[in-house]
Amino acid sequence: MTPRPTRPMRPTPTRRRLLAATLALATGAATLLAAGPAAAQAATQPLAGKTLRLLVGFPAGGGTDAIARILAEQLKDELGATVIVENKPGAGGQLAAQALKASAPDGTTLFLSHDHTISILPQVVKTPGFDPAVDFVPVAGFATFVNAFAVSGGTPAKGFGEYVAWVRSASGGKGAVGIPAPASVPEFLVKLVAQKYQLDLVAAPYRGSAPMMADMLGNQIAAGVGSIPDFIENHRHGKLRVVAVLGSQRQAALPDVPTFAELGLAGFEDVPYYGVFAPAGTPRPALDQFSAALARVLARPPVRERLAAMGLTVGHMTGEQLGQRERAYTATWSRIIRSTGFVPQ
Repeated sequence: MTPRPTRPMRPTPTRRRLLAATLALATGAATLLAAGPAAAQAATQPLAGKTLRLLVGFPAGGGTDAIARILAEQLKDELGATVIVENKPGAGGQLAAQALKASAPDGTTLFLSHDHTISILPQVVKTPGFDPAVDFVPVAGFATFVNAFAVSGGTPAKGFGEYVAWVRSASGGKGAVGIPAPASVPEFLVKLVAQKYQLDLVAAPYRGSAPMMADMLGNQIAAGVGSIPDFIENHRHGKLRVVAVLGSQRQAALPDVPTFAELGLAGFEDVPYYGVFAPAGTPRPALDQFSAALARVLARPPVRERLAAMGLTVGHMTGEQLGQRERAYTATWSRIIRSTGFVPQ
């Protein structure tokens, strides 16, 4: 007898599902292999090949601008991207912060800022046009610094005590002190100095440190308050003199300059910070890539040396650490601002 042909087994529904899943996995693996390194890079380095805008809220030529340009140049290689510093001066960084808020949250627009715009402005301006806690996300921090009190080259005082005595004798206690922005930490410092030493000092606001420095170097104004990076080069060349610094200890870049605490004016020990912020909603891979690139840049000895020479204490902070630093500093200055009786404008 001729044997009857065997009929093939029809797969059960369960087998069909298993076969389909196996085929899908094989297809996916083949797709990943075909994509190769490009797909992996796109996932972990979303900023590579793109053009990044690094917003700065102060004019070119000031300390913040100089810092931004040092970092931008180094970040190009680390990110494999074009990094452009874009100055948007005005209102103490307020215009730059508003521009950041209006930007697409895709990681290509970032804001390099110090404490004033992020921690102080929202407390002293009724309608700043942005809320850091809602509109921004901290990306990474890179330094802390201190503000300083300096006198112009034409002012005869060699130290802070001599400045106080000179104001009393030369003008009956009246004087003007330049500040980089209105309603800023420097303005509140001027107010507290005036109160402690019973002087009639007026804080004269400028649109950033660069124009303030120009007037100090031209002896158009006798004194100014700003960050150490604003003053340090001209201090070294004898064109002006830093006579006091904030912070809990003397600065390595200015070891002969006393702190205000040493001079009897306590309460300014909490130091300000520098950091980078992005619009809220920016994807986490873009934030992580930028933060990691910045950490590698800060680890380069020449970069650390250049920033330290400008009076910065260099150190990488993750986005979370920068957020914690910002909130603590904001709380400290909230108490100081209230103590001066300042009313938001």
